Amino acid sequence: MHLFEYAVLRVVPRVEREEFLNVGVIVYCRSLGFLQTRSELPEARLRALAPDLDLEEITARLQAFERICQGRATGGAIGQLPIAERFRWLTATRSTVVQSSPVHPGLCADAAATLARLFAQLVQ
Repeated sequence: MHLFEYAVLRVVPRVEREEFLNVGVIVYCRSLGFLQTRSELPEARLRALAPDLDLEEITARLQAFERICQGRATGGAIGQLPIAERFRWLTATRSTVVQSSPVHPGLCADAAATLARLFAQLVQ
């Protein structure tokens, strides 16, 4: 079994109201060298919460999270950091429209399967 950490990605249309929808999950497992995110925008639910929300901007931000996880030049300067630093940067507390939950630990045998399970439980 491997220690892993995860955080839930949230869209917070109006930060002052503290209402949010879970839209993704980030999973990091140091011993497996694993850092991936999976996300999906529930457009109808987001429109009900915030009709004027720019979904293209939210999609672009979530895609940036994916590029940073991949650790390539397309992830910019943050994408070039070591894997642990990328995870910490992605899960840092921020007051923007896309936020992450606190980080939670767990044990897994397969990090990719764990990402799929958490996504199904916490987002879908």
